[in-house]
Amino acid sequence: MKLNCEREKFLHAFQTAASVVPPRSPKPILENVKLEAAPGRATLMATDLEIGIRIDATGVEVQSPGDVVLPIRRFGAILRESSDAKLFLESDGTRTLVRGGQSEWQLPTQNPDEFPTVSPFEQERYHQMPARFFRELIRRTTFATDTESSRYALGGVLVELTAQGIVGVGTDGRRLAKQEGPAEAVAGHETIENTVIPTRAMQLIERALADNEENIQLATSENQVQVKSQRTTIYSRLVEGRYPKWRDVFPKSQDTAKIELSAGPFHSAVRQAAIVTTDERRGVDFTFGEGKIVLAGHGAEMGESHVELPIAYEGPEITVKLDPRFMSDFLKVLELEQTFTLHLRDAESAVVCYTDDGYAYLIMPLSRE
Repeated sequence: MKLNCEREKFLHAFQTAASVVPPRSPKPILENVKLEAAPGRATLMATDLEIGIRIDATGVEVQSPGDVVLPIRRFGAILRESSDAKLFLESDGTRTLVRGGQSEWQLPTQNPDEFPTVSPFEQERYHQMPARFFRELIRRTTFATDTESSRYALGGVLVELTAQGIVGVGTDGRRLAKQEGPAEAVAGHETIENTVIPTRAMQLIERALADNEENIQLATSENQVQVKSQRTTIYSRLVEGRYPKWRDVFPKSQDTAKIELSAGPFHSAVRQAAIVTTDERRGVDFTFGEGKIVLAGHGAEMGESHVELPIAYEGPEITVKLDPRFMSDFLKVLELEQTFTLHLRDAESAVVCYTDDGYAYLIMPLSRE
């Protein structure tokens, strides 16, 4: 195998693939990235047997096809530390030569035939949607998942794909984030019940799609999901376990007060009120009434906070105690100027925030005692 590559572009693709590689594995071959070089194409592959990725590197000129296994630490360090714009790679299957303008490295390599197969996307039934929207769905749901819970199904994002579109849901049992939007079903593709994609896989997909403005394809099967963009294919095993009936937790909107808020000013008020909170006393009282919202934090030895913000609400006064971190997490994924509607009933009921682009976020209140 022989090829020339543009170092910066190859480094970006290599680092994306290497993010899948486990730091330690009972199978040493998995601690590498495999490179398949073919005429006009160079594909990097990595897997930990739960998640896998294929990414076509750009800026590569293949002189002689072949396969090679590249150690992530040493080869990654060469790509990072070299100052050359282009590098030359050559491998005979046992050693790999990397050469720049005035530098040269020789690395031992393992047998590429021992590397597990990372299959390309060959599905005929799938959903298609803009990469930009799917990145937004990931960003707005993954933060609400629970990767440390013994309830394994909460360690991922539930994805529901129908003929009408897509719904993504993340929850840790104390708050819930839901994003929905349009997606085209090709050949009648629909998800099976409880299609839960691991949070780590979703974060990898978001990273891999960072510069992609095209459509992506998403296909599910009984135990795995595949996502394909123009240059990248990612597969992941699904999370086992039954997902909660998330629709049941939303209160009836006709019984709630509805308050219009702007994300930027409200987020600033929440951060200010949270300054005095502690791990033992996390709650902040949110009081709505008389044309303003009053946020009051009580941190015992840390002191107290009192923050007011004018709002367009003149209804009965309602106070609810919330974890400010949960409210802040929601506000972080909105643009500063974005507005949303907060639905509120009483101190014991869930608070739900809705945007006009298909996003909903629910927070369970804390006890006021």
